[in-house]
Amino acid sequence: MSRLWVTGYRNYEIGTFGDKDPKIEVIKYALNRTLREQIDNGLEWVITGGQMGIEQWTVAVISELKQEFPFLKVAIMLPFQNFGSEWKPDNQAHLKSIIAKSDFCESVSQAPYEGPRQLQNYQQFTLSHTDGAILVYDTEFEGKSVYDYRAIEKQQNIVPYPLTTIDMDQLQEYATEYEEIREEKSNFYE
Repeated sequence: MSRLWVTGYRNYEIGTFGDKDPKIEVIKYALNRTLREQIDNGLEWVITGGQMGIEQWTVAVISELKQEFPFLKVAIMLPFQNFGSEWKPDNQAHLKSIIAKSDFCESVSQAPYEGPRQLQNYQQFTLSHTDGAILVYDTEFEGKSVYDYRAIEKQQNIVPYPLTTIDMDQLQEYATEYEEIREEKSNFYE
């Protein structure tokens, strides 16, 4: 699988506040572990969007992984022109910084936001340009990612399209694992 779509919850949907929220470190750890498995299976490109939350954290994780896997690339595909222009200035600046870390960035629609059809076109574009997906999503805790989940299910009814989900139970397991690793490192340096 050489091209993978990574998406999931927005930051506010999982209650993260600020860049220093410990939940973000656990999510990044989970993404790192999951992406490493995909690298072993031939991953070359990660395609994601610019949404705050999983998509932006994915770009940060890829930036770190590139030190070890320089062949790994990330494309940020925005659903429409001027995506994020209505956000607060800090969030706009953060979007610009993650775009700067990407290997490719483009808008699927060359028009500014006109309606939900652009978001559906974005999903179809992403599905047709990837070989599978990682979705940080739990069906018991719906958020905006439910639309991506449903689009992926439809795609799976047409063609084989592998989906790796990271749900709340798995995030809890990653949190435990992450904490154990931190404790081991802490004990090592004492």
